[in-house]
Amino acid sequence: MLVMMLGCAQATASDGWSSFKSRFMTADGRIQDTGNNNVSHTEGQGYAMLMAVWYNDRSGFDSLWRWTQQHLSNPQNGLFYWKYNPAAANPIADKNNASDGDVLIAWALLKAGEKWQNNDYLQASDRIQRAIVDRDVVTFGGHTVMLPGEQGFNKTSYVVLNPSYFLFPAWRDFASRSHLAVWNNLIDSGMDLLSKMRFGDAGLPTDWVALNADGTVAPATAWPSRFSYDAIRVPLYVYWYDAQSLQLVPFQRYWMGFSRLQTPAWVDVLNNGKATYNMAGGLLAVRDLTLGQTDFLSDRLDSSEDYYSSSLHLLAWLAMKDR
Repeated sequence: MLVMMLGCAQATASDGWSSFKSRFMTADGRIQDTGNNNVSHTEGQGYAMLMAVWYNDRSGFDSLWRWTQQHLSNPQNGLFYWKYNPAAANPIADKNNASDGDVLIAWALLKAGEKWQNNDYLQASDRIQRAIVDRDVVTFGGHTVMLPGEQGFNKTSYVVLNPSYFLFPAWRDFASRSHLAVWNNLIDSGMDLLSKMRFGDAGLPTDWVALNADGTVAPATAWPSRFSYDAIRVPLYVYWYDAQSLQLVPFQRYWMGFSRLQTPAWVDVLNNGKATYNMAGGLLAVRDLTLGQTDFLSDRLDSSEDYYSSSLHLLAWLAMKDR
């Protein structure tokens, strides 16, 4: 009976990744953002690489990594072009990187190298980690922060941050691998900044935040002042780093004010305006994870979930299992 039960558990565990691959991954290893004209991002490549490691899919991982190197590598800085548009004459029109995508790729390579005893993966991760520190990490306003990309986010009198790029569990693993103080400094500063990003009555961070030279923070004015589809990843990454973190309390407090299936998908922290539609799919999975309502969590993807919802859904599952 025990053998049968273990077999069933293993079969169930593979369902989410199999579904994700069949719906979003091309034969040559490109992840398609089905909610965004099938473009690809370093974020999606990194997410899928993490999933492939966790589900022990070495061939899938290699396809993803190969495509990423061939199409997104930027030889000028050792990082990756953030977006690939297959419908454009020039698929890489924007030469900027996205630091969270770079971190996700490096993190997946580190995990793959350790799991499959592959030194090439480990060395590639090390190189990307060094490039992230060189190109994206700055000291500003008394904090060590990772800018969202190399270009366009340092405005001299302030810098623009995306708190959903605070990849605490990856930074911890990088610190363990390299013993560089910068990764722990990023963790400490990131946690300190999150404690200051409790905006409005909701007490939540916005998708994009301005860090001023005096160390104060405010919702960045060039974007809607919403806790929305970017910032939903903040509690996901905090939980993945420390499921008991007090930084989860603002999210728990806010979401507990709504019944599970009547939780608005986003909130404007400055005017309290809320989405007219409710959380579903991956958003709901992050809510359930954050509130410890893990009985609701599984890696079974609904056929209606697009790339991003499916990604959040599986990442919440991984965060729960990977502790």
